Amino acid sequence: MTAILDSAAVAQYLTDHPHFFEEHANLLGDVRLSSPLMGRAVSLQERQMEVMREKYKVLELRLAELNRHAVENQGIANRFHSWNQSLLRERDVAAMPRAVTEGLKASFNVPAATLRLFNVAPAAAGEWYAAGVSEDARLFANSLAAPYCGSNNDFEAVRWLDDAPSIKSAVIVALRAPGSKGPAFGLLIMGSPDPERFTSLMATDFLVHIGETASVALAPLLA
Repeated sequence: MTAILDSAAVAQYLTDHPHFFEEHANLLGDVRLSSPLMGRAVSLQERQMEVMREKYKVLELRLAELNRHAVENQGIANRFHSWNQSLLRERDVAAMPRAVTEGLKASFNVPAATLRLFNVAPAAAGEWYAAGVSEDARLFANSLAAPYCGSNNDFEAVRWLDDAPSIKSAVIVALRAPGSKGPAFGLLIMGSPDPERFTSLMATDFLVHIGETASVALAPLLA
């Protein structure tokens, strides 16, 4: 009685005998397979070429995506470098808060940016960046283990921005000593009227770097 082979057994046999189609080369042209691309039966050779073309197409799309991300990351790195240079050019510590926010707006094309510092030195007590904030805002700052990036959910901090009612998406970064998990000494805020400018799907690596750089630049203003 002839044993019935299932598809797994046939596949295993062909795997174990790689020279099968060399010994039976005529099968490459005789075996007919249904082609989902061409809508007709094709030879084994033609179907193999279709499969390879699809694999190459997927790889090309993946490579194009990787190249796009690389270009975007390079652009962000260049803007971050430009912002760093603007901070290094500022020699007046008292002018550093303005350098931080205006530099972000210029280098990253951000429509609105501001900041608040808590417990500043007495000499800076009357400055715009030392304006009073609520205890809730301080608690919110301390709770930010990572930058917030997304919709403006009527945050108090976003109300500090110019033209705050028009802001639809925002970035909020807690200012604290780099590497420190202690209390925040301030908040850095960026906003846009475009709801898609800052979204929760965006990576926050560069925002972390921005927060750390701003923290170092602004630390001399603290009490």
